[in-house]
Amino acid sequence: MAVFSSPTFEAVFSFEPSQFLSRPPSSLSLCFFSVSIAADNRNRNHRLWHSSSSKLYNPTFACRASCDSHETDSSHRKDHDSSVHDLSKKIVGVLGGGQLGRMLCQAASKMAIKVMVLDPSENCPASALAYDHMVGSFDDSATVEEFAKRCEVLTVETEHVDVATLEKLEQQGIDCEPKASTIRIIQDKYLQKVHFSRHGIPLPEFMEINNLEETKRAGELYGYPLMIKSKRLAYDGRGNAVAKSEGELSSAIDVLGGFGHGLYVEKWASFIKELAVIVARGRDNSILCYPVVETIHKENICHMVKAPVDVPWRIRKLANDVAYKAISSLEGAGVFAVELFLTRDGQILLNEVAPRPHNSGHHTIESCYTSQFEQHLRAVVGLPLGDPSMKTPAAIMYNLLGEDEGEPGFKVAHQLIARALEIPGATAHWYDKPEMRRQRKMGHVTLVGPSVGVLEARLKSMLREEGYENLNEAAPRVGIVMGSDSDLPVMKDAARILNMFGVSTEVRIVSAHRTPELMYSYASSARERGIQVIIAGAGGAAHLPGMVASLTPLPVIGVPVRASTLDGIDSLLSIVQMPRGVPVATVAVNNATNAGLLAVRMLGVGDADLLARMNQYQEDTRDYVLTKAEKLRKDGWEAYLNQ
Repeated sequence: MAVFSSPTFEAVFSFEPSQFLSRPPSSLSLCFFSVSIAADNRNRNHRLWHSSSSKLYNPTFACRASCDSHETDSSHRKDHDSSVHDLSKKIVGVLGGGQLGRMLCQAASKMAIKVMVLDPSENCPASALAYDHMVGSFDDSATVEEFAKRCEVLTVETEHVDVATLEKLEQQGIDCEPKASTIRIIQDKYLQKVHFSRHGIPLPEFMEINNLEETKRAGELYGYPLMIKSKRLAYDGRGNAVAKSEGELSSAIDVLGGFGHGLYVEKWASFIKELAVIVARGRDNSILCYPVVETIHKENICHMVKAPVDVPWRIRKLANDVAYKAISSLEGAGVFAVELFLTRDGQILLNEVAPRPHNSGHHTIESCYTSQFEQHLRAVVGLPLGDPSMKTPAAIMYNLLGEDEGEPGFKVAHQLIARALEIPGATAHWYDKPEMRRQRKMGHVTLVGPSVGVLEARLKSMLREEGYENLNEAAPRVGIVMGSDSDLPVMKDAARILNMFGVSTEVRIVSAHRTPELMYSYASSARERGIQVIIAGAGGAAHLPGMVASLTPLPVIGVPVRASTLDGIDSLLSIVQMPRGVPVATVAVNNATNAGLLAVRMLGVGDADLLARMNQYQEDTRDYVLTKAEKLRKDGWEAYLNQ
């Protein structure tokens, strides 16, 4: 097994704007295609807002408060202690041994939980890592019953299982998580829609169809294009067909196997983004939501996931609300994926739910304190749920789909993986599937870093897109801007300080008065490009710092530059007299050195290396002053001045 070293980032990203911490890069040794997931159960909370109230509503706090109240009971504490103590004795049975089962096995190894899989393929992805692999069909009732006898708890990595058998097992006292009732609802997408509609979840309009006449009436009611879907066995684009006109209805229905297979229609959702929320539900009914992500599909298959999604806070809150409410309506423990549409008019509509770990949550292995796979295991065995918040500012997950059949496809995939391992913050996962097919999910690559924009550029470099061939240099963390090159003799001091501390910077001329469009573009795109602090220098009326601060959520430090009149006092007063809601920090006139030092301190809040360097800088400054003081004491002031 080849061992590689790949840089990674550890940071905290909270949806609360006032809390944003980042940590320095570190070197992480990892086995090729095998990830060691950071185990950190720090008690950070992912806050949600409840749409029915103007007050801050935090399901995390509510759920944990509920757990805390239970934990005051000594028997409950003993149950938790016993659960942790007996982890190595637990066998979690998983129906299915694909890539999700494989990554569940990887997560289980950290906690010494034994994972046993049932899968018909002898060489399924999970077989090499599982505690045991029973070869057999998870659709066969007798096989599932025999498998269940060997496990303490039974869960799934696919919803396409024999739910009648699960119901029978539950009646016999077998612990199934999530519950068979939930699997029954979710594996039939029409029943899903009916269930969530009854619980007040916003959905695209839908109706069941049993013949062509009903389908035509649906087209008249909903208009075209019209989405036609299979009720069952529909995933990764399978089971969906679009009719762009009434004349295409018959062919679309034929593609789906006819009305005998069970069909329904949905009104076309005019969406601008597809979103997803991974939701964890504990055995005590506590619920935690992961950050909202954007999913990008090609040919109806998930192609890429961006975390967190770049939408206004209100939309994130609304998406979390819908996801939370949807999972609250189901039964059983585990991780669920809630797929959503963001419409042009700002609505969030539920698309569908998966009762298991999901492609949209693969990034959590590297980007979150608790991966979706560890979280699923915690939930089904009855452990406390882990922290779902991100420990890095941004992540992108890129699916490695089969580009070709057979050996040519393997060659293309391995070339892409080799390039991925050269990218800062990239981790490759290979599912070890024995057969390569076009559009088959063979693995994925996760990139973590300072912003989605930086990661998009690195991904394009990995994919060798034109103009992005070599982008491995560090992205600038601090932007230094000024209205004119006449300010550069002052502003250079900030650049020198930042360079001394090893902070990557960019220096630009951006005038609030002469190039307002450029200023707008620079300020509004800075966060997405990975900039974390902006230092803006200006003389005279000094509009640049304030205008930049009004266009970005990043901290802005204004440097008043001394002009030919008023000695820079006009600049200083202009900067400090910003209206409420548009804060700008400032320093003494012409003191760009302090601006650079202040930027270092801001970054150092979440960067241990920078904080240590700042401590050393302060010690060196102190020692320098003490050395001069001692020399003055020994030599006397006259000798001191004459040196």
